[in-house]
Amino acid sequence: MKNMRSYEAFYEENREKMLEKVNEAYEYFKKTKTYAFPRWLYGNPIGKTMTLEVEDNPTFGETAYIEMDMARTAFLSIDMQTDFCGKKGYVDVMGYDLSLTAKALGPIKNALDVVRTTEMKVVHTREGHDPDLSDAPFNKILRSKIIGKGVGIGETPENGLGRLLVRGEKNWDIHESVYPIAGEYVVDKAGKGAFGSSTLHMLLKNLGVTHLIISGITTDVCVHTIMREANDYGYWCILMKDGTGATDQGNHEAAIKSVKMQGGVFGNVTDSSKVIKAIKEAIK
Repeated sequence: MKNMRSYEAFYEENREKMLEKVNEAYEYFKKTKTYAFPRWLYGNPIGKTMTLEVEDNPTFGETAYIEMDMARTAFLSIDMQTDFCGKKGYVDVMGYDLSLTAKALGPIKNALDVVRTTEMKVVHTREGHDPDLSDAPFNKILRSKIIGKGVGIGETPENGLGRLLVRGEKNWDIHESVYPIAGEYVVDKAGKGAFGSSTLHMLLKNLGVTHLIISGITTDVCVHTIMREANDYGYWCILMKDGTGATDQGNHEAAIKSVKMQGGVFGNVTDSSKVIKAIKEAIK
């Protein structure tokens, strides 16, 4: 029999320690359907503990729960800008059904009203480019001009609010109904993702964040990209599905479904009513 390649023995101890903790968490999940807050990894909670109901992943059943330290949890509101959910913004100019993205505004506002009474962090992101477009790839601008039938990133549409997806313009800023308040964080990014084109990862690490409740637009583009990035860095990601929207309903539904596959390949899925309920139960 051909010998299998083996690595240095010093790898084995840490691997066995990690697998022991995984097995403990697995046994606990089988009994309780709960992803316990890993105190061995993060230490004891520094804030109130919240247990959030999530839609379970295929083969696990109907419902599961995730336990989180509210002081180490951030609520992400991704790209809720006029450009993506308001009249005369980028999505509107591109000719898409604005209601499909704007529908996220109500659930996000409802969740924020409760989140803002807690020790959870709130982080908003904005996609946009420098006024000289030096951080906007040529092909991105070209594609936008084609779908916009002659009006693309960096240009002002007829009767528009300003140059599309350009920092500082009125249409680039966050929609008034979910606008940041004092004490919240805003991260500006040049791409669909944020971990490579902004300071988001540095901010979350400096805040001690371990868990993310993710909302925003669009589900299949910026939201999904950031969730995938965060998942790779070890953040516990929970998508608030009614607080998201896409320019195509089928893409929106497929993006939500893909999160739940393979045991939750990118995290978990919940909705605003469950988020609000979990917070109120934790702080009562």
